Amino acid sequence: MCGIAGYYSREGSEAVLQVRQALYSQQHRGQESCGIASSNGQNLRVQKAMGYVKEAFHEDILEKMPGFASIGHSRYPTRGTSEISNTQPYIIETLSGPIYAIASNGDIVNYDEVADELRIKGVHFSSKNDGELLGRFIVYYHERENMKITDAIKLLMSRIKGAYSAVFLTRENLYAFRDIYGFRPMMIGNYGRDIAIASESCALDILRVENLREVKPGEIIVVTPNNEFYLDYFNDPLIADQQKRSYKHCVFELVYFARPDSAQFNEYVYDVRNKIGAKLASYDDDIPVDVVIPVPDSANFIAQGYARERGIPYEMGLIRNHYVGRTFIKPNQSARDESVRQKFNPLKDFFKGKRIVLIDDSIVRGTTIRKLVRMIKGAGATEVHLRIGSPPVTYSCYYGIDTPTRGELIANRMTIPEIEEYLCADSLKYLHEQDLRDCVKESDNFCYACFNGKYPIERSGDGGTSC
Repeated sequence: MCGIAGYYSREGSEAVLQVRQALYSQQHRGQESCGIASSNGQNLRVQKAMGYVKEAFHEDILEKMPGFASIGHSRYPTRGTSEISNTQPYIIETLSGPIYAIASNGDIVNYDEVADELRIKGVHFSSKNDGELLGRFIVYYHERENMKITDAIKLLMSRIKGAYSAVFLTRENLYAFRDIYGFRPMMIGNYGRDIAIASESCALDILRVENLREVKPGEIIVVTPNNEFYLDYFNDPLIADQQKRSYKHCVFELVYFARPDSAQFNEYVYDVRNKIGAKLASYDDDIPVDVVIPVPDSANFIAQGYARERGIPYEMGLIRNHYVGRTFIKPNQSARDESVRQKFNPLKDFFKGKRIVLIDDSIVRGTTIRKLVRMIKGAGATEVHLRIGSPPVTYSCYYGIDTPTRGELIANRMTIPEIEEYLCADSLKYLHEQDLRDCVKESDNFCYACFNGKYPIERSGDGGTSC
């Protein structure tokens, strides 16, 4: 899970400012590092940094990157080291100079296989990052096999397996494309004659984009100085391996990753979370409690739906420090533990003598929620009943989420009663998978592999470095 953005301006040369705005609105999707590339028609410039977008891209830096087209990336690492070499966008140089750049959100499951084929052809890599693989694949077939860029992207879609929502920049044009399953979100719209692209709609709202829609799975968009072209992998007669269109959007985006004010996968995120909360409430008619508390912020609307359905007061008993990033996407356990202590604080005297329903969106490793249950009981709560807005996470995700090892997943190692005891909760209930399906309009268009192990694409090799 990363955040990507692209902007093509036909009216000015400040596309980098729009990309920075979009990345800042998507900071929740990646907080480790960020980067922006721009084109002025002659060459490409790139600036990368570790840390947050607002800290990395001051006005004086962006003033040195004027251009009519720009792409950007905020990184959430799944299997990569925290260093600048794994930061996107990737600039790909040829004999003509640095004239290509790419930024991608997702995870390639046959990375090693495709990378080895390119190495045999003389292609060199500077990292094991998936974005670089996508870029070098396109550039190889464009430069050395004389393919049009759009044909190279179509070949990529038939050859490379996994999740990718990507923006690709040349000196003249901006390309956007999305894997045929549509695992990760990708939105497009216009501001006058300008074109804007981002992972989430909330990033385009701030840019006052109109005609907002999703980039369709398998769609290739080409933005030129005068026109936009919309191509569809599935409708191309040259594609020999025509497969049935089958979307597999990541349902975890709606449960946790996305901002609640975003719309994606034909859903309003806040609406799905409210429905999840109401489903959870239907399990609990007989449990007497005093107040419903969310683990802020991703569980806020789930708790709201639960409280409304049961007619129980909804309160913000835990205060979140918003200057601490999301604990789930921290790169190691020690960083996650430290962030929990820094991130949450209970209201003074609020919990004393109360029976609490604590709502969270998911349990992955179990370490964060265990600390929170203990914190709340230490603040005086007599009971803490834990309700989780998703099924038990028992399988690894290979499409862009940080659950690469099943041994890390508490629901894979323990039964629900054992987890309940480990978390020091008075009771624990997860959302049933069928109830999660009932909360979305087109349930068969989603991937639930982290809950049931039914992978849309089987993994091969060791994989690359996501985002």
